[in-house]
Amino acid sequence: MATQYIFFSGKGGVGKTSMACTQAVRMAEKGKKTLIVTTDPASNLADVFEQVIGHQVTPIKGISNLWAMEIDSDKATQEYIDRAMEPIRAAFPPQIVQVMEEQMSGPCTAEVAAFDRFTDFLEIPAKAETVFDVVIFDTAPTGHTIRLLELPAEWSQSIDAASAGNGQTCLGPAAAIQDAKHKYERALAAMRESKQTTFIFVLHPEAISIKETQRAIGELKKLDIHNFRVIINSIIPPEGATNALFAARAEMQARYLKQIEVELPYPTQRMPLLAGEIKGVTRLSQVAKIFFDGNSAAKTFVAESVQSQSAAMITPLADIRTRIQPNSHRRTVFFAGKGGVGKTVASCITAVWLARQGHKTLLLTTDPAAHLGDVLDTPVGDKIAPVPGQPNLWAVKIDPKAAAETYKDRILEDARRRGRPESAIATMEEELNSPCTEEMAAFDKFIEYASQDQWQAVVFDTAPTGHTLRMLELPMDWSKQIDVKIFATVDTAAADDVAKQRFEKVIAMMRDPEQSTFAFVMYPEATPIIEAYRAATELGTVGIHPGLVVANMVIPAQEANTEFAHARRGMQEKYLNEISERFHLPVAQIPLLPQEIKGLDMLATLSDQIYGS
Repeated sequence: MATQYIFFSGKGGVGKTSMACTQAVRMAEKGKKTLIVTTDPASNLADVFEQVIGHQVTPIKGISNLWAMEIDSDKATQEYIDRAMEPIRAAFPPQIVQVMEEQMSGPCTAEVAAFDRFTDFLEIPAKAETVFDVVIFDTAPTGHTIRLLELPAEWSQSIDAASAGNGQTCLGPAAAIQDAKHKYERALAAMRESKQTTFIFVLHPEAISIKETQRAIGELKKLDIHNFRVIINSIIPPEGATNALFAARAEMQARYLKQIEVELPYPTQRMPLLAGEIKGVTRLSQVAKIFFDGNSAAKTFVAESVQSQSAAMITPLADIRTRIQPNSHRRTVFFAGKGGVGKTVASCITAVWLARQGHKTLLLTTDPAAHLGDVLDTPVGDKIAPVPGQPNLWAVKIDPKAAAETYKDRILEDARRRGRPESAIATMEEELNSPCTEEMAAFDKFIEYASQDQWQAVVFDTAPTGHTLRMLELPMDWSKQIDVKIFATVDTAAADDVAKQRFEKVIAMMRDPEQSTFAFVMYPEATPIIEAYRAATELGTVGIHPGLVVANMVIPAQEANTEFAHARRGMQEKYLNEISERFHLPVAQIPLLPQEIKGLDMLATLSDQIYGS
């Protein structure tokens, strides 16, 4: 029987990993040899299984028939470069080999390499030690995953164009990756085979989550993938709805559950919100009984007993305000963190507060799945425009595809103005048509806005962590590539110098805590905290240090008046204290509310509550 492939996808923070691990445990319990692989650059499989996994297929302790692997993008990249460059090293002089290796040092290669490793699991090698009955992919947040799935088509064009040109692409020598092209085509064919492959979308019964799922399914349909299932996660159970706050949220969820039935007409399963965290094989097995067998959550799931906490530390509002207010300089505030933790909400609250204090404020997003307009309750386009109803506030979203076209035209126009020969311009154009350009262009657009003088405050709603970090590291990758363009034949050094100076100025601004604040947003739960801590550590390697933590969806102490609410508040208090201990930074808290955060009035009320009036 052919191996069965199951992809878990959806907006960040909806519980993809928990549900993917639950599915894996159930398959293994049924005697099927099961492998779970994550392509998420900020993976937390190890956190859920409570054991070290890493970049190799690893048996999961405490259960037979189950293995896991976390694709490490750095290791996958090095393996990919080594494989692509092996035939080149023997055939070319060292200086040309160095040029090619430098060209492959950008973030695009990391994305390619992760996809390359991922496709290995869609083909069963002839000498495989274990042939799996089921391979489960716990994917990264939707926008990122879809880019990975789209890459084969883009690479085919990139490879074909390079083969006709100078034979070199940003993904490596065209000849060396021609074999990979066929592998990716076979991988996409396997994903399109509905009898063998299922895409499961996990979502919360909330507007943004529904919208994101519809968008992602639309994108997959364009790739001729059609076998979808839906898991609606975190539905408030009857024992939770005895509390006023959770009862109001349950009422809100009921409306969205009806909407999902109408707008997402696919086989659907529901999963209740549990009183505690899903961690360890024993609890995953309990969750499988609730999810697959319909057992009562209250009777089946045993939440971790949380010791009574000393009250979570409360940061004085003045300490929080100093991290977001302009002083003698303009202030730029970046919101980072795991997908789905509420960065957009935090950035909208902050921008509204700054504008209401009289600071001329620009709010922008580099997130490919931009939700600024949903939270502000007003459309946000790709040109800077005032936000109606809120003086001093402007907003814009960076569209990577549009930015790439503008960026490409600008560079080619510059080359023509400098009198470059048409052959060199054709080579440049070929290189700029690679999938890498969008990321470069989005960063370049970000620089353009960050360099404008008219703003007193700039608030960035950034993309999920792994993606954001790659964007921030781009200038470093760019400057490595100065003077080593395509066989060093295309002289773009002058244009690069200008770009490099702009990049360096902005990176210096990001490193200066007087001018910039990196605020990490997280739920008070284990996974988002660990992920933010890893990201903060990685930012530290480029000299950027966080200045603020935002804890989102905190259950107000006065609402913890039932057993269910008390158990969840107890878990949150434990993690609020862990946040203080890990980060040693001011912590702003956004409360869990009876309804979704939407519209300027609600943002204004919350902004006063969080930052003070």
